[in-house]
Amino acid sequence: MSRGNGKDGAGAQRQETRTVIIDGSNVAHSSEGGGALLENIRLVREKLKEDGFDPVVLVDAALRHQIDQQGEFERLIDEGAIRQAPAGTDADYFILAFARELDADVVSNDRFRDRMDSFPETRERMIRYMIVNGEVVFERRNKRRRH
Repeated sequence: MSRGNGKDGAGAQRQETRTVIIDGSNVAHSSEGGGALLENIRLVREKLKEDGFDPVVLVDAALRHQIDQQGEFERLIDEGAIRQAPAGTDADYFILAFARELDADVVSNDRFRDRMDSFPETRERMIRYMIVNGEVVFERRNKRRRH
């Protein structure tokens, strides 16, 4: 599901990869038990890739102390597969500013109410999700309608 599809000279359909920001801390904490699960981030990231997106995972600095698989989490940060907002930085601001700069959607169930004045386009960028029995389902009703 990309925004920019077009035709090449031969008439074949060309897919444009679309960047999407994953609110990794929100996704990690979306487990029923209340703990932060690295598996949740992996599931959402893989589903987005399957759907043709280029996911960028951003997390707050505190998640490294809360996540269940700390060693694996640190490895993914070192490899650049997960990007951590600088310590002392408001991670919500960092996520929304990055999404604005990249013109990217955001996967999160956070409402970002305290950021709507500064980032009014957030409502249009949001992709809500659910993880049920290891399956990820996305909900995109908040997308703006194009006329």
